[in-house]
Amino acid sequence: MRPPPPEDEPGPPAGSPVPRGGGFSSDPSQGETGESIAPPRDAAPAVLAEGPAPKDVPPAVSGRGRVKERLGERLFRGLTLGAAVLLLVLLVAIALFLLARALPAINQDTTNFLTTKTWLPDGTPPVFGIAALTYGTLVTSVVAVIIAVPVAVGVALSITQYVPRRFAQPVGYVIDLLAAVPSVVYGLWGLIFLVPAIMPLSKWLSDYFGWIPIFTSDGIFGKSLFTASVVLAIMILPIIAAISREVFALVPTEHKEAAYALGAGKWGMIRMTVLPYGWPGIIGASVLGFGRAMGETIAVALVLSANYETPTHILTPGGNTIAANIANTFGDAGTVGRGALIASGLVLFAITLVVNFTARAIVNRRKDFRGAAA
Repeated sequence: MRPPPPEDEPGPPAGSPVPRGGGFSSDPSQGETGESIAPPRDAAPAVLAEGPAPKDVPPAVSGRGRVKERLGERLFRGLTLGAAVLLLVLLVAIALFLLARALPAINQDTTNFLTTKTWLPDGTPPVFGIAALTYGTLVTSVVAVIIAVPVAVGVALSITQYVPRRFAQPVGYVIDLLAAVPSVVYGLWGLIFLVPAIMPLSKWLSDYFGWIPIFTSDGIFGKSLFTASVVLAIMILPIIAAISREVFALVPTEHKEAAYALGAGKWGMIRMTVLPYGWPGIIGASVLGFGRAMGETIAVALVLSANYETPTHILTPGGNTIAANIANTFGDAGTVGRGALIASGLVLFAITLVVNFTARAIVNRRKDFRGAAA
């Protein structure tokens, strides 16, 4: 072998080729004799290019960070679960309270509580029932929803689809403010203004639609179930409009563009995309409005000529509701009378639960149908 060069002898310039038979090779993986040198197994991988690390590579999370993150997730999960359980406990507690206070009065009732129209709980013997009250509650609430839902949905569609944005937001704020008006204000407005003003409309409905049984009248109009329904419709309209507006604003833009691409106009796009997408939200808003209408007290009490009949003609003065009856008679009720009023409140509570569960079933069935169709 050739002896190594002396220390003071300069080596070959960097990058110059060296014969494979000896010397240093330009290939760093080869030794002096040109043989390949394998890197050790525990060697770190070579850096191929200099520069900062890619931005999409997440930084390493320490074990302590993972523990904190898991602890936060567990805490949040526990809080949300606790809120849900607390809500169920409150519902059960309210139902048990109403039941405990209502049973003594129901046991003293000498008639059928569900089918009797008379309301004399403090008489001798006690005679009371909720047939007339339940009838008036359901009629006024249903008519109010029938009046309010088309108007509220039309307002929501106008704000989200037609009106320019600079005008849509102020109009939406004004409609939302209607929900903040106290119910007693609606009641006074209905008593002073609406009752006299609605008589010509009631007469017109009786004259031209009297062939429909609910619009038949003997010529006397005023503080009727129809008047109470109009007041309730105005009160629940902001709730339904606000929820519908938020749902319509969430319709994906891709769906609208696809409808336009198929040749649909403005109304065709709304019918094909906006209304089907917002149908569950409309149902939920209607249920909320229906619950608000069933529980309204002062406004209905002021615009109704309270009695314990079940008028089949909504234009005829008369009728009553559960909430209005509680507001009107609670102050003068005795021990049995208060128990009877609490029993009627329990019935109203049960009706509200049934309506909510029914709406939930309708929405879920709608989702399942859409998923199966897709």
